[in-house]
Amino acid sequence: MVVKEVVISNQVGLHARPATFFIQKSNEFKSSIWVEKDERRANAKSLLGVLSLGIVKGTRISIIADGADEDEAVATLAALIDSNFTE
Repeated sequence: MVVKEVVISNQVGLHARPATFFIQKSNEFKSSIWVEKDERRANAKSLLGVLSLGIVKGTRISIIADGADEDEAVATLAALIDSNFTE
């Protein structure tokens, strides 16, 4: 299991379009991936789950992955967040 903490810095947070990019990228990996905010955890491959966390600009979240490609999954998703969702 790999865990990485990141801070959301894009203007709208992890909502609508950025969340869609995040979920599409998450679905490219075989590992189970979760997003954790405070004490709540959601499946990173579920749009409804991610949106339900209400992640806004400045929020600190943890990306958690468990599986064959967990290192790559966490690194890729953290890089996507750090890039403010520009690919």
